[in-house]
Amino acid sequence: MASKKYKSFYVLVACAYIVGIEVFLRMNGGTIFYEASKYVVILFVLMGMFSNGISRSAFVYIVYMLLLIPGVFVSISEMGFETDIRRAVAFNLSGPVCLGLSAMFCFKRNISFKQLKVILIALVLPLVSMAVYLILYAPNLEEVVTSTNSNFAASGGFGPNQVATVLGLGIFVLSAKFFMSRENVFHRTIDLFLLGLLGFRALVTFSRGGVLTAVIMIFAFVGLYYLKVNLKTKFRIKFSLILFVLIGLGTWFVGSIETRGFLDKRYANEDAAGREKEDITTGRADLLAFELGTFLEHPFLGLGVGKVKDERLKETGVEAASHNEMSRIVAEHGMLGIIAFLILLVTPLSYRLNNKRNVLFYSFYLFWLLTINHSAMRIAAPAFIYGLCLLNITYDKTPVHRKQALSKR
Repeated sequence: MASKKYKSFYVLVACAYIVGIEVFLRMNGGTIFYEASKYVVILFVLMGMFSNGISRSAFVYIVYMLLLIPGVFVSISEMGFETDIRRAVAFNLSGPVCLGLSAMFCFKRNISFKQLKVILIALVLPLVSMAVYLILYAPNLEEVVTSTNSNFAASGGFGPNQVATVLGLGIFVLSAKFFMSRENVFHRTIDLFLLGLLGFRALVTFSRGGVLTAVIMIFAFVGLYYLKVNLKTKFRIKFSLILFVLIGLGTWFVGSIETRGFLDKRYANEDAAGREKEDITTGRADLLAFELGTFLEHPFLGLGVGKVKDERLKETGVEAASHNEMSRIVAEHGMLGIIAFLILLVTPLSYRLNNKRNVLFYSFYLFWLLTINHSAMRIAAPAFIYGLCLLNITYDKTPVHRKQALSKR
């Protein structure tokens, strides 16, 4: 039986591992059902809440979840008998509920910085396993990369968006570890090697969202960390940055060669023939416009949970899931959805005003915000990482050794 002091830490380690391995399990059919990982995270944080309680301030996230309930009743009243109501509602609300409960559990919970590093290592280890799996079992890139579109074959036969998203998260964790590390050359070399490995596999998915999100997170972290440290550490960061950039350029160079230049065209927003594509968002702008238009037609309670996909199919003949959680929550929940999203948007920032100890705060916050804009909440990662924004990080003080005064004889 774990002591109460460490229960929260163990819950977060378990959740981090589930978040890290979720896409890998989906890729190999290793889950009982598609959304299983989100429910496991929900189960773990509920166990933690019953065991260690929650902060009174966390009840704002109960309000957030309550605001989503009317959309369920709207959905039930609108859906016909041919629709699997339970599945439609559960699929669209599992992510928001996972986020709400993760936030409730993490809000103002004390975790030491050493424990946070262990939590992030628990998240990144399954991602290293997934990258190795992709290298061993994915087809030869020269055979499968024939265009500049997102590549399912290079992503292990699974969604490139989700694979790139979690690999991008792993890239950030390894980058933060590398820049903060005071370990020997051997350990830092391993970090750089793993960075190159994850970076290469993320790039060749040809899904840009996860990679660009990782880059923005790294810039946010390095900038904030640089401002907080002393001159000696700043010099070490500058030297680390040179190595980091060299590894990044080398990884890009290898990826460009392996994909015969298609990687360069992808990030230049060009097609296989080198012509500039008209829509840099690959159709996401159309989905966003449709969902905002739906909100204008149903501004008060929205269409109902899971209905926007059916509405899009009925009006356009195209069945496409939302890529943007902000527009989806507005379209399906109306004004209540706007209030719910504002709670998510503002609460961490207001908490940050009074608690600036989490050096990873802005990187975590940006991961959640950017990921829900290109991949919605299809995986548990943005929900869990959002919760990490709300932790109260403590740091071990360096013990001061004082010489004992010799007694006079």
